[in-house]
Amino acid sequence: MQFFKPLFSLTVWAAACALAAPAAASELYKEGNDLLNADVTAVFGAMHSRYNYDGRPGGTSWREGFVKYGLSGQTGRLGSGSAGTVYGGLAFVSSGTWGNGDAGGMTNGSERRTSIEDAFLGWRSADLFPTLGKDGLDVSAGRQVVKVGRGFLINDDGLNAGNALGGGGLSRGGAYYIAARHSFANTAVLRLGGQEGLHGSAMWLKSDNRAQARTEMGVGTLEYTAAPGTLGLTYIHGIDVDARYADPARSLRKGMDMYSLRGEGNAGIENADFAFEFARQRKDTGTDTAWYAQAGYEFADLPWKPKLTYRYVRYGKNWDSFFTGGYMGWLQGEVAGNYAGPFNTNTRSHHVALTVKPTETLTLGALFFDFRTLHDRAALNLDGRELDLYAEWAVNEHLIISPLVGLYKPAAWAANGGLQSGKGRNVYAQVLFIMPF
Repeated sequence: MQFFKPLFSLTVWAAACALAAPAAASELYKEGNDLLNADVTAVFGAMHSRYNYDGRPGGTSWREGFVKYGLSGQTGRLGSGSAGTVYGGLAFVSSGTWGNGDAGGMTNGSERRTSIEDAFLGWRSADLFPTLGKDGLDVSAGRQVVKVGRGFLINDDGLNAGNALGGGGLSRGGAYYIAARHSFANTAVLRLGGQEGLHGSAMWLKSDNRAQARTEMGVGTLEYTAAPGTLGLTYIHGIDVDARYADPARSLRKGMDMYSLRGEGNAGIENADFAFEFARQRKDTGTDTAWYAQAGYEFADLPWKPKLTYRYVRYGKNWDSFFTGGYMGWLQGEVAGNYAGPFNTNTRSHHVALTVKPTETLTLGALFFDFRTLHDRAALNLDGRELDLYAEWAVNEHLIISPLVGLYKPAAWAANGGLQSGKGRNVYAQVLFIMPF
C-alpha cells in the first residue's frame, strides 16, 4: 500500500486502506482483462479529548464509524478486443457519530446517513494511440475522487460536517475525523499522455458539499515525469458557488484563479523523497500565496528501516484552504488540523516525522508540529506545538488496529485569545479499527 508520503500520519494510512479498491476488494470475476470486484471497507474509531475548541467547557468523548460497500470493475471486450478498456464503480457509504460529538464542534453525536459515494464510468485507450503511450487517453465522468498532484490544492471533497455545524444544514452524515465521504458529486475528467514523459489533464469538478458551498471549478494540469521525479503546473478557475451556503471567504471562489508550480521525486537519490509546491490565489480581494518544501530519507540498511522527514509549510493571511482537507488531506497535526486550528490559512508550520518498522506488520511513528500565526495574532492566536505518537498494526488482511496519543500545547486558550477550553496541554487519544474485505 502506498501512503500519501508528506504526512506519515495515521489518518492518511487508514484512509488509503479505506479508499483504495484493489487493497480492499474481493474478486468476484476475472477473465483476461475483465474484472469485477466487491469492495467493502469498515472503519470505526473511539476518541477522547481533554479540551474542546468550539466554546464548550471541558472535554469530550465520541465514536465514529462508516462502512463503504459497492462494486467496481473493467472490461476490454470492445469491438475486436483492441478498442480500449471500460471501467467504473458504484459504492454506498453508511456513516455515523455517537457520543458527545468531536472536540471541534463539527458533530454532536446524532449523525446517521446512508448515501451513494461513487458512481462513475470511464474509458482508457490501451494501445489505440501509440504516440500517447499505453492508456494515453483516459476519460471518465460521474461521482468519483479526484486528486491533483500531492493534493496541496485539490486532494478530494473530504470535509465531513455533522449536525452541530450550521444548525445541521451543512451535515454530510458525520464521521468527521475518519471522513467517510471523499468523492466530488459531478466530474468530467480527461487525461492525456499516460504517466511518463509529457502528460496533462483537463477537468470539470462540482461539489455537492454544503460546507464547501457546492463549489464548481475547472482544472488544468501539465506535467513532465522522468526517473528523477515529476515537475507540474496546475491552473484552477472557480466557476461558481451556491450563495445559500457560502460564507464571505467561500463566496470569493467564484471567479478565483489559482496557479501552482510543483515537483516531487527522489532526484536520483535512492531512498530519498523530495517535494515542493508554490501556489498563488487571485481573488476579488487580492492575491495570496502558499507553499511548502519537504525532504525525507529512509535508512533502509538500518534495523527497523527508520524514515525521517522534514516539511515547511506557509499559508498566506487570507489563503483559502480549498479542497485540501479531509482524511487524506493536508491536515497539520491530529489535534491542530482537525479541531484546534490553524486550518491551513494565515500560518506557517515546521513538521518533523519519524517512522520505524519493527516488523512487516507493525509501524511506529512520531509526528512533531510547530505552528505560528502570521497576522492578527491579537485577534486570534493559534500558535502551538503538537506531538503525536502512533502505531499501525496489521493483525491480518482484514483487520488493522491503530492507536494514537496526541499532546497539544497552544500558546493561547479561550481566556486569552485562543480557542482551547482550558489552559495547558491537551491530551488527545484515539484508536481506529480498519477492516478491509
